[in-house]
Amino acid sequence: MAIPISYTYHITIFQCIVRTVAIHYYPLINKVMTTLNLRDKIAFLQQDQDLAFSKPFITIAREPGSGGAPIAALVAKRLGFTLVDEEIIDEIARSTRKRKEIIKAIDEKHRTALQDMVHSLLNPEYVDDMKYMTELVKVILTYAHQGHVVILGRGANFITPFPKGLHISITAPYRVRVQRAMKHEDLPDDEARELLGRVEKERKMFVKQYLKKDVDKANAYDLTINTTYFSLEQAADLVIEAFHHKFPRHVRYGAMFTR
Repeated sequence: MAIPISYTYHITIFQCIVRTVAIHYYPLINKVMTTLNLRDKIAFLQQDQDLAFSKPFITIAREPGSGGAPIAALVAKRLGFTLVDEEIIDEIARSTRKRKEIIKAIDEKHRTALQDMVHSLLNPEYVDDMKYMTELVKVILTYAHQGHVVILGRGANFITPFPKGLHISITAPYRVRVQRAMKHEDLPDDEARELLGRVEKERKMFVKQYLKKDVDKANAYDLTINTTYFSLEQAADLVIEAFHHKFPRHVRYGAMFTR
Protein backbone atom coordinates (compact mmCIF):
# COMPACT_ATOMS: atom_id res chain seq x y z
CA MET A 1 0.00 0.00 0.00
CA ALA A 2 1.37 3.40 -0.98
CA ILE A 3 2.28 5.75 1.85
CA PRO A 4 0.71 9.23 1.51
CA ILE A 5 3.24 11.95 0.75
CA SER A 6 2.04 14.11 3.66
CA TYR A 7 2.58 11.19 6.05
CA THR A 8 6.13 10.73 4.75
CA TYR A 9 6.84 14.45 5.25
CA HIS A 10 5.70 14.35 8.87
CA ILE A 11 7.72 11.21 9.65
CA THR A 12 10.76 12.92 8.14
CA ILE A 13 10.26 15.98 10.36
CA PHE A 14 9.95 13.80 13.44
CA GLN A 15 13.10 11.81 12.64
CA CYS A 16 15.13 14.96 11.96
CA ILE A 17 14.17 16.58 15.24
CA VAL A 18 14.72 13.47 17.34
CA ARG A 19 18.25 13.18 15.95
CA THR A 20 19.13 16.79 16.79
CA VAL A 21 17.34 17.53 20.06
CA ALA A 22 18.17 16.24 23.54
CA ILE A 23 16.31 13.12 24.70
CA HIS A 24 14.21 14.94 27.33
CA TYR A 25 12.41 16.70 24.50
CA TYR A 26 11.09 13.41 23.10
CA PRO A 27 7.56 13.47 24.61
CA LEU A 28 7.11 17.12 23.68
CA ILE A 29 8.40 16.74 20.13
CA ASN A 30 6.17 13.71 19.72
CA LYS A 31 3.14 15.76 20.79
CA VAL A 32 3.96 18.60 18.41
CA MET A 33 4.58 16.33 15.46
CA THR A 34 1.38 14.40 16.19
CA THR A 35 -0.46 17.70 16.15
CA LEU A 36 1.08 18.57 12.79
CA ASN A 37 -0.18 15.21 11.57
CA LEU A 38 -3.77 16.46 11.82
CA ARG A 39 -4.64 15.10 15.27
CA ASP A 40 -5.99 18.41 16.55
CA LYS A 41 -7.86 17.41 19.69
CA ILE A 42 -5.09 15.71 21.63
CA ALA A 43 -4.32 16.98 25.13
CA PHE A 44 -1.29 19.10 24.21
CA LEU A 45 0.89 18.19 27.18
CA GLN A 46 0.39 16.14 30.31
CA GLN A 47 1.95 17.36 33.53
CA ASP A 48 4.48 14.52 33.69
CA GLN A 49 5.71 15.32 30.19
CA ASP A 50 6.64 18.96 30.71
CA LEU A 51 8.48 18.77 34.02
CA ALA A 52 11.72 19.63 32.21
CA PHE A 53 10.42 23.18 31.73
CA SER A 54 11.59 24.47 35.09
CA LYS A 55 11.40 28.19 34.28
CA PRO A 56 8.23 29.88 32.99
CA PHE A 57 8.12 31.80 29.72
CA ILE A 58 5.72 34.12 27.90
CA THR A 59 4.33 33.89 24.37
CA ILE A 60 2.72 36.91 22.71
CA ALA A 61 0.52 36.61 19.63
CA ARG A 62 -0.47 39.83 17.94
CA GLU A 63 -2.61 41.31 15.21
CA PRO A 64 -0.70 43.64 12.88
CA GLY A 65 -1.02 47.19 14.14
CA SER A 66 -2.07 46.15 17.65
CA GLY A 67 1.25 47.01 19.30
CA GLY A 68 2.22 43.44 20.12
CA ALA A 69 5.92 43.77 19.23
CA PRO A 70 6.70 46.85 21.37
CA ILE A 71 4.62 45.42 24.22
CA ALA A 72 6.65 42.21 24.08
CA ALA A 73 9.86 44.25 24.18
CA LEU A 74 8.65 46.23 27.20
CA VAL A 75 7.61 43.09 29.08
CA ALA A 76 10.97 41.44 28.42
CA LYS A 77 12.86 44.54 29.55
CA ARG A 78 10.89 44.95 32.76
CA LEU A 79 11.14 41.29 33.74
CA GLY A 80 14.77 40.98 32.70
CA PHE A 81 13.81 38.30 30.17
CA THR A 82 15.18 37.69 26.69
CA LEU A 83 12.99 38.86 23.82
CA VAL A 84 12.84 36.15 21.16
CA ASP A 85 11.84 37.50 17.74
CA GLU A 86 14.58 38.09 15.18
CA GLU A 87 16.60 35.50 17.09
CA ILE A 88 14.33 32.81 15.68
CA ILE A 89 15.19 33.86 12.13
CA ASP A 90 18.89 34.00 13.02
CA GLU A 91 18.85 30.48 14.47
CA ILE A 92 16.97 28.99 11.52
CA ALA A 93 19.32 30.72 9.07
CA ARG A 94 22.30 29.32 10.97
CA SER A 95 20.98 25.76 11.16
CA THR A 96 19.89 25.67 7.49
CA ARG A 97 22.99 27.55 6.34
CA LYS A 98 20.91 30.03 4.42
CA ARG A 99 21.02 33.82 4.31
CA LYS A 100 18.87 35.57 6.90
CA GLU A 101 16.96 37.36 4.14
CA ILE A 102 15.86 34.00 2.70
CA ILE A 103 14.40 32.86 6.04
CA LYS A 104 12.81 36.24 6.73
CA ALA A 105 10.97 36.10 3.40
CA ILE A 106 9.17 32.87 4.38
CA ASP A 107 8.79 33.54 8.10
CA GLU A 108 5.17 33.23 9.37
CA LYS A 109 3.81 32.68 5.87
CA HIS A 110 1.67 29.89 4.46
CA ARG A 111 2.61 28.13 1.21
CA THR A 112 0.83 25.85 -1.19
CA ALA A 113 2.44 22.60 -2.31
CA LEU A 114 2.76 24.01 -5.83
CA GLN A 115 4.48 27.17 -4.62
CA ASP A 116 6.87 25.11 -2.56
CA MET A 117 7.72 22.83 -5.47
CA VAL A 118 8.23 25.67 -7.98
CA HIS A 119 10.43 27.71 -5.65
CA SER A 120 12.45 24.63 -4.73
CA LEU A 121 13.18 23.98 -8.41
CA LEU A 122 13.96 27.57 -9.38
CA ASN A 123 15.77 28.85 -6.30
CA PRO A 124 18.68 26.81 -4.91
CA GLU A 125 18.59 28.86 -1.68
CA TYR A 126 14.92 28.18 -1.05
CA VAL A 127 13.96 26.43 2.21
CA ASP A 128 10.97 24.11 1.85
CA ASP A 129 8.13 24.42 4.33
CA MET A 130 8.80 21.17 6.18
CA LYS A 131 12.43 22.07 6.77
CA TYR A 132 11.41 25.50 8.00
CA MET A 133 8.81 24.03 10.37
CA THR A 134 11.27 21.47 11.69
CA GLU A 135 13.73 24.18 12.61
CA LEU A 136 11.05 26.56 13.89
CA VAL A 137 9.66 24.00 16.33
CA LYS A 138 13.14 23.10 17.52
CA VAL A 139 14.18 26.73 18.09
CA ILE A 140 10.98 27.73 19.89
CA LEU A 141 11.07 24.69 22.18
CA THR A 142 14.72 25.30 22.98
CA TYR A 143 14.07 28.89 24.04
CA ALA A 144 10.94 27.92 25.99
CA HIS A 145 12.89 25.19 27.77
CA GLN A 146 15.50 27.75 28.84
CA GLY A 147 12.69 29.85 30.32
CA HIS A 148 12.60 33.54 31.22
CA VAL A 149 11.97 34.50 27.60
CA VAL A 150 9.22 36.38 25.74
CA ILE A 151 8.53 34.65 22.42
CA LEU A 152 6.80 36.80 19.81
CA GLY A 153 4.35 35.26 17.34
CA ARG A 154 4.90 32.21 15.09
CA GLY A 155 2.23 30.16 16.85
CA ALA A 156 4.47 29.68 19.87
CA ASN A 157 1.47 29.27 22.18
CA PHE A 158 0.45 26.19 20.16
CA ILE A 159 3.97 24.71 20.08
CA THR A 160 4.96 25.12 23.72
CA PRO A 161 3.42 23.41 26.79
CA PHE A 162 0.49 25.61 27.77
CA PRO A 163 0.77 25.18 31.58
CA LYS A 164 4.44 26.17 31.58
CA GLY A 165 4.04 29.59 29.99
CA LEU A 166 1.82 32.64 29.99
CA HIS A 167 0.10 33.04 26.64
CA ILE A 168 -1.04 36.50 25.58
CA SER A 169 -2.96 37.81 22.58
CA ILE A 170 -2.70 41.48 21.66
CA THR A 171 -5.57 42.84 19.55
CA ALA A 172 -7.34 46.04 18.50
CA PRO A 173 -10.25 46.90 16.20
CA TYR A 174 -9.44 47.03 12.49
CA ARG A 175 -10.03 50.78 12.19
CA VAL A 176 -7.63 51.45 15.07
CA ARG A 177 -4.95 49.28 13.55
CA VAL A 178 -5.31 50.96 10.16
CA GLN A 179 -4.89 54.39 11.73
CA ARG A 180 -1.78 53.23 13.55
CA ALA A 181 -0.29 51.78 10.37
CA MET A 182 -0.94 55.06 8.56
CA LYS A 183 0.77 56.99 11.34
CA HIS A 184 3.74 54.77 12.17
CA GLU A 185 4.44 53.43 8.67
CA ASP A 186 3.61 56.74 6.99
CA LEU A 187 1.19 55.06 4.58
CA PRO A 188 -1.96 56.31 2.87
CA ASP A 189 -5.23 54.68 3.90
CA ASP A 190 -5.44 52.19 1.02
CA GLU A 191 -1.86 51.00 1.42
CA ALA A 192 -2.27 50.65 5.19
CA ARG A 193 -5.38 48.49 4.66
CA GLU A 194 -3.61 46.35 2.07
CA LEU A 195 -0.60 45.82 4.34
CA LEU A 196 -2.66 44.88 7.39
CA GLY A 197 -4.91 42.57 5.40
CA ARG A 198 -1.99 40.74 3.81
CA VAL A 199 0.05 40.29 7.00
CA GLU A 200 -2.97 39.23 9.05
CA LYS A 201 -4.03 36.67 6.45
CA GLU A 202 -0.51 35.25 6.16
CA ARG A 203 -0.16 34.79 9.91
CA LYS A 204 -3.57 33.17 10.34
CA MET A 205 -3.08 30.84 7.39
CA PHE A 206 0.41 29.94 8.58
CA VAL A 207 -0.91 28.73 11.94
CA LYS A 208 -3.89 27.00 10.34
CA GLN A 209 -1.79 25.22 7.70
CA TYR A 210 1.09 24.00 9.83
CA LEU A 211 -0.24 23.87 13.39
CA LYS A 212 -3.88 23.09 12.55
CA LYS A 213 -5.08 25.76 14.97
CA ASP A 214 -7.26 28.86 14.89
CA VAL A 215 -5.55 31.98 16.21
CA ASP A 216 -8.94 33.56 16.93
CA LYS A 217 -9.97 30.95 19.50
CA ALA A 218 -10.18 32.70 22.86
CA ASN A 219 -9.14 29.62 24.86
CA ALA A 220 -5.80 29.53 23.04
CA TYR A 221 -4.60 32.29 25.37
CA ASP A 222 -4.51 33.09 29.06
CA LEU A 223 -5.28 36.74 28.40
CA THR A 224 -6.35 38.88 25.45
CA ILE A 225 -5.65 42.62 25.61
CA ASN A 226 -7.46 45.14 23.43
CA THR A 227 -5.03 48.05 23.13
CA THR A 228 -7.56 50.62 21.94
CA TYR A 229 -7.61 52.39 25.30
CA PHE A 230 -4.35 51.09 26.77
CA SER A 231 -0.91 52.55 26.21
CA LEU A 232 2.00 50.23 25.51
CA GLU A 233 3.16 50.67 29.11
CA GLN A 234 -0.30 49.91 30.53
CA ALA A 235 -0.60 46.79 28.37
CA ALA A 236 2.83 45.63 29.52
CA ASP A 237 1.71 46.14 33.13
CA LEU A 238 -1.29 43.86 32.51
CA VAL A 239 0.91 41.14 31.03
CA ILE A 240 3.32 41.26 33.96
CA GLU A 241 0.47 41.20 36.48
CA ALA A 242 -0.99 38.14 34.73
CA PHE A 243 2.43 36.49 34.75
CA HIS A 244 2.77 37.04 38.49
CA HIS A 245 -0.74 35.69 39.01
CA LYS A 246 -0.21 32.51 36.99
CA PHE A 247 3.23 31.75 38.41
CA PRO A 248 3.88 32.23 42.16
CA ARG A 249 7.17 33.78 43.18
CA HIS A 250 8.86 30.45 43.98
CA VAL A 251 7.98 29.19 40.49
CA ARG A 252 9.07 32.40 38.77
CA TYR A 253 12.41 32.72 40.49
CA GLY A 254 13.12 29.56 42.46
CA ALA A 255 14.51 27.77 39.43
CA MET A 256 17.08 30.52 38.95
CA PHE A 257 19.01 29.30 41.98
CA THR A 258 18.78 25.56 41.47
CA ARG A 259 21.25 25.12 38.65
